[in-house]
Amino acid sequence: MDRRWSPVTGVRETAGPMPFHPVVEEWDAGLVAGDPLGFPGYAAGKGVHDGESVRTGRTRDYAFADGRFDVIGGSMGAAAGEKVVRAYDRAVAERLPMVLHTRSGGARVQEGMVALVQLARTASAAERHAAAGLLSVAYHDSPTTGGVLASYGSLVDVRAAPPDAVIGFAGPRVAEIALGGHLPPGSHSGRSAYRHGVVDELVDLADAAAWVEVVLGLRHRPLPTRPLPTGDDPREPGAWGEVLRARAIGRPTGIDRAARLCRSWVELRGGDPTVRAGLATIGERRCVVVATDRYWQEGRPAPAGYRLAQRAVAMAGRLGLPVVSLVDTPGADPSPEAEAEGIGREIATTFRAFAACPTPIVSACVGEGGSGGALALAYADRLLMSEHAVFTVIAPEGAAAILRRDAAAAPEVADLLKLTSRDMVELGIVDEVIAEGQTALERAVVAALETAVVGDRERRFAAATSRWLVD
Repeated sequence: MDRRWSPVTGVRETAGPMPFHPVVEEWDAGLVAGDPLGFPGYAAGKGVHDGESVRTGRTRDYAFADGRFDVIGGSMGAAAGEKVVRAYDRAVAERLPMVLHTRSGGARVQEGMVALVQLARTASAAERHAAAGLLSVAYHDSPTTGGVLASYGSLVDVRAAPPDAVIGFAGPRVAEIALGGHLPPGSHSGRSAYRHGVVDELVDLADAAAWVEVVLGLRHRPLPTRPLPTGDDPREPGAWGEVLRARAIGRPTGIDRAARLCRSWVELRGGDPTVRAGLATIGERRCVVVATDRYWQEGRPAPAGYRLAQRAVAMAGRLGLPVVSLVDTPGADPSPEAEAEGIGREIATTFRAFAACPTPIVSACVGEGGSGGALALAYADRLLMSEHAVFTVIAPEGAAAILRRDAAAAPEVADLLKLTSRDMVELGIVDEVIAEGQTALERAVVAALETAVVGDRERRFAAATSRWLVD
């Protein structure tokens, strides 16, 4: 692996091929750029390069576009853009996923606007590939900047980068010139991109090929389990006792259930760890999983958590994969910060995303389902509920404050809310109550994936409503 100094980013960049599977066929190897501007020295200088700034082709399992930083800083000109467009369209024709290895300083200055229009062309090609229901993956090596990041490089389903990679629309040196000052340390790094949800995972180059195989479903990598906090198992009778059991410290929450349910997991990162999502394998079936984490702070999803769920469900629908949602939350974040970010709008948009999903959705309430913040993640064709879980229009404490002006009356009010799993079945809200324990959950989810019918999410709730209408 060679390292070269870049006058664009001011750092050393990776040069050399990514360790992919053996190439079966290279595409358009002889296609190189002309000199549309008659730029001084450009035509003569290109003669020292072997090919263009991107190499395209296919392996046995996928199409690829491999950025070459050693060719004019990896910049994208007419020929590089054309090669990427042709690769995407050929991948569509051959029904292949697309794997990108990006290393670029941006659009090629020496080709001017002829280079810049490649952003639009490659973005359009990426959209055609996405519309065909094909998976796309990107490994953003160092640097990934400018026009490649602002076009096809960002239009992928799953993305990773090494921790120290230079990533940003403007390279650090260009950004400092534009802003007239120094950038904060690490602002254009893989770590920063990961922290802000721009990439889904941090992956060293040596592990990149294995990560790609996991994303494509060619090998399995489980989601690590974690130790749970310890607490008492409450045994109070009645609905209030069920609320306490659903909230009990030590009860596995959604993401803990996912870690045991999924054979393989590829993280889809969002900006709120209360909601996790992954491209996963359950049994022998690939799906997209959304799971809440009650143990992250208060367990209340913020707007960014709902945006991640929207992204995950949209991806599942486009790729033709079912969705599994594992819900355990007291409800959405009610803070002023969440309100300022439009928490109500994000909940509504999540309902819309689930409603629009063209593939089956299975959801299980495995703990507490609190109000619309939980239901937005549980709008499913098959809705399951663990035996000692609860689902309620409002927390008993909130209902008590409204009805009795005393939150301490929650144990009494809980009985009035009909919030237990058995109540949910009787009301027609939930399809099935599943026994406690991971084995029962696994069997129920696998069976539900086989029987879920798209559209039952709306039909069930319509039927539950019609029972109580008086004309």
